[in-house]
Amino acid sequence: MAKASGLSVSSVQRIWRGHGLQPHRVRQFKLSNDPRFVDKLRDVVGLYVDPPAHAIVLSLDEKSQIQALDRTQPGLPLKKGRAGTMTHDYKRHGTTTLFAALNVLDGTVIGRNMQRHRHQEFIRFLNAVEKRAPAGKTIQAIVDNYATHKHPKVRQWLARHPRWTFHFTPTSASWLNAVEGFFATLTKRRLKRGVFRSIADLQAAINRFLEEYNQQSKPFAWTADPNKIIAAVKRGHQVLDSIH
Repeated sequence: MAKASGLSVSSVQRIWRGHGLQPHRVRQFKLSNDPRFVDKLRDVVGLYVDPPAHAIVLSLDEKSQIQALDRTQPGLPLKKGRAGTMTHDYKRHGTTTLFAALNVLDGTVIGRNMQRHRHQEFIRFLNAVEKRAPAGKTIQAIVDNYATHKHPKVRQWLARHPRWTFHFTPTSASWLNAVEGFFATLTKRRLKRGVFRSIADLQAAINRFLEEYNQQSKPFAWTADPNKIIAAVKRGHQVLDSIH
């Protein structure tokens, strides 16, 4: 920038500081273009902060293509001044898909590992959740707009199970789905540094993590003000419109 503008490096840095600019940093984003964004947002947040009486609120999704990665060499042991290490290369031993349902009321997670993530596997997972859900309660399920969740066979399954109701998040707003927080925790605490020599090793590690997670689960608490979210999205669209 200094070379292109003919200014000194210190002048460019001073200008950036004065305007609060940090061009070396980048944050990813995606604004929802869903025409019913506000309605869907308020619907989902309403389930979090004021769940219906005699109902279970579940956040459902799948984490697909979880790789069983084995490092080519063991990591070096920790010591003073040296962080944990792992080789940059790895061996792949296949993938698994984790279907998960987070109970918003108590924070527990029902999870099932499956080889694929088609509508057939999703229906099998719904059946597993149905068996574990207490009788006499309706099930309010929050899901995203993945095609599997809207497959005709899934809609037929819902018609046969009238106590289930799907609530769809707005498009490009999967961050509204509470189970995404669980997936992030799973990745950070168990998968990122894991060494798995087979799919069976990977699935066993995920199942152990699920058991440990449920032993210390806490109710999910939504804290963000939906009005502030709506205002931020509107500002984002205004900026994009001004650029185009």
